[in-house]
Parts: sequence; C-alpha cells; structure tokens
Amino acid sequence: MNRARHAAVLLLGMAFGIAAAPASAADCPGNPGALGTSRTLVVDPREHPRIGTMQYAETLPLQDHEVVLTFDDGPLPPHSTQVLDILAAQCVKATFFIIGRMARSFPEGVRRVRDAGHSIGTHTQNHPLSMNRMPIERARQEIDDGIAATTAALGDSGSPAPFFRIPGLLRAEAVEDYLASKGIQTWSADFPADDWHHISSARVYDLAMKRLEAKGKGILLLHDIQARTVAALPKILHELKARGYRIVHVVPVTPELPKMPTEPQQWQLHPVSENVAISHWPKIPNFVYASAETLPTPAVSDWYDGRLVSSPESFERPRRLARGAVPLPQQAPWPRLTPPQIANAAITLPVPAKGIFEIQEKSAATTQQAAVSSTHHAELTQAPVGNEADAIAKLIAIHASASKRMIPGSHRITQPGLKRMPLTARQRLSASRAGPRERSSVR
Repeated sequence: MNRARHAAVLLLGMAFGIAAAPASAADCPGNPGALGTSRTLVVDPREHPRIGTMQYAETLPLQDHEVVLTFDDGPLPPHSTQVLDILAAQCVKATFFIIGRMARSFPEGVRRVRDAGHSIGTHTQNHPLSMNRMPIERARQEIDDGIAATTAALGDSGSPAPFFRIPGLLRAEAVEDYLASKGIQTWSADFPADDWHHISSARVYDLAMKRLEAKGKGILLLHDIQARTVAALPKILHELKARGYRIVHVVPVTPELPKMPTEPQQWQLHPVSENVAISHWPKIPNFVYASAETLPTPAVSDWYDGRLVSSPESFERPRRLARGAVPLPQQAPWPRLTPPQIANAAITLPVPAKGIFEIQEKSAATTQQAAVSSTHHAELTQAPVGNEADAIAKLIAIHASASKRMIPGSHRITQPGLKRMPLTARQRLSASRAGPRERSSVR
C-alpha cells in the first residue's frame, strides 16, 4: 500500500512539480533524528474552495499537533535557496506560493522547489496589496499572469498546483468566486509568524511557537524571501520535533491520486464534540418579503395585549448639536398604549349617571353632635353677664400683665415719652429680698 502511494506521488510530481515521496524521520538520509514529513494529505480544491481560519470557517483536516508549512513571495536567492536547504536537512515538505514576476526573474528557483518535492502554488503576478478593491478584470489578469509565469518557469515537466493565496490576505468575494470557478483553492492561514515585519529572528520563532501552541495545529504562514525567516527556521523545526508536532504535506487530487476520505467536521479547526458545550442559537429563517418592494400593513393579529409590537430604535446616526443647544427628548422606548379599537370608537360619549353628582347625607348621630357643638359655640360668643363678666375681665388682666414680664437677665425697655417713677424705700427693700424672678417683676 505504501509503495502504491509512493508511486502515485511520483506520478503527481510529473504533473504538479512534486518529485519525491514524503520522507519520515527514519528515512531521512544522514539525519535519523530529523523531523521528517509524517504524511501526505490529498485534497480536492473544488469541494473545499476556501481554507484557513484567519479568514474562513474551514481549514485543512489536520489532526492534533499536525502542522502545514507554507512560504510566500519567492523565489529569491539566496534566501529561498537557504530555506530549501534547511527543509531538506530535516526531510520536511512544504507549500510555496510563487509570485509570477519572481518566477520570470529566477526560473531555476522555481524548478528547484519542484525538484525538492514541495507543492507549488501561485501568488499573483506582481503581488498587489489591493486585490480587495481593484476591478475584477484586473484581479483576473493578476491571477492568470501569475499562473502562466510559474508554468513557464517549470517548463514542460509540470504545472503549479491549483492552490492560490491572495497577497496580504486582502480577500474579496469576487476574486474568491473567480478562483473557485477555475477549480483553484484559496489558501489563507491559521496563524502567521509576522516575519514580513521588521522584527528579530528570535521574535519570529517566538510568535510561531506561541501561536501554534494556542491553536494546537494548523497552517503556518512564513516568507522564504526574508533573512529573519532563514535564521528562525532551524530553531522552529527543532522545537516542533521536541514538542511532538508532525509535518503534513498537502497535494491536490488527481485521477491517479484520490482524495483522502474526511468528514465535514474535520475541516474545522476545533470541531464540536459531545464533550464540548455549545450554544444552539435559533437560526433566522428566510424573510418572506425579502424581494418585495413594499411591506404589508400590520393586521389586527399583530397586536399583543392591546399594543403593537414594534421596535422604536432608530438606526440613524445622531446629529451633532450646536454649542449650547439642548437635545430634544427622544421617543420613549416602549410601545404606545393605543388600543386598535380607538379608530372605530364613537364620537359622542355616554351621559354620566345621576348618582355621580349626589351628596350623601350624614347620619343622625353626626348631625346631633354637630348641632350640640354649634349651640355651645353660640353660648360662648354671647355677651357675659354678672360674675362671668368679672371673671373674664380678671383673666384679661392676667394675660396683659404676663405679656409685660421681662426675661431674666434682660434690660427693661421704657416706652418713649414716659417717665419712670422712682421706687419708694419700701419697694427697694422688697426688691432686695426677692428672688431673681420676683425681682424682675417689681416695678
């Protein structure tokens, strides 16, 4: 079985530039402890046209701790040549996305990638960072010219695989649809190492391993035209071996090489299992009036509890107010209490009942008590006679004298124009013997 598969890979190399079968660590000449390539994954680009969780829902059907190495923007000597030598020393197979302009300038570099048994994809003709906004006719030209230049560099011995990566990962739906119509698989990635930035090789290694550890598996995006990548690659491969990661080589399906049987959930980075709790949110059904120009008016059945179910939210951007202006109050975020039957209500209102305006009579006991109270009040207001008159006069005199008493410690105020009479000797003696309260009342 293994020999048959190796023979099929050899035939695939004649068509897509893959010249050698995957090499395990034990088969790596001169390096029995090499990382090697654990297996070859055969995919059908038409069944899964977009892969890489950095942008898409699907990725390659990898097992845990499996990694696919990819390199962009080459070939560019000497860096691309050095990358090929490092991979060959570890018997590792990868996928290279070739720029057409680079293939025209260095065709021998493209052929060397093919002779080493790596997969060859394309990366446009000129690497424009505007595929997401350029006209689709120009985008098609970039794609087609890149494929043609890479094919010309390979010569009569093969053609590039139907793998394509958009420059800068600046995707556009029209571009992806065009690639899918030609049977070409659009590759994104699962994690990058940011080696196109001006960072150190140690930082490239650190980002690659940290992001791989976070994902657990996936497609690693690198660039074979960078010196920092060349410096970081040996340490990355060594650490992959030390941490138990395995390299997977991806090739396209051919009549001689059938695709690997997979399940749909395998194309997800972390497929859902019965051991992982997820939220099953209800899906929104297709709207019945999606293609209608006008919508029907609400029916009576649309009312609930006397209120029309509506959304008072406004999706308009709030306007700016002039300095010192006061914003007007917004509409209340609850439905108006307007029953639907108001529209058919009668114009006239019913006559109020007679009992509304009647004054209830009080009980007999309350009336008698009120009469007694009135009689007593009338008696008090009558002019007093006899002894009553003397008692009232005495009471008034007491109140009048009390209002003229001084607060202890205060000074007596003499009315203007009145002369204070001097005290007699008897009065002065009485005042000296009296207490403070009694002394203050002595005149």
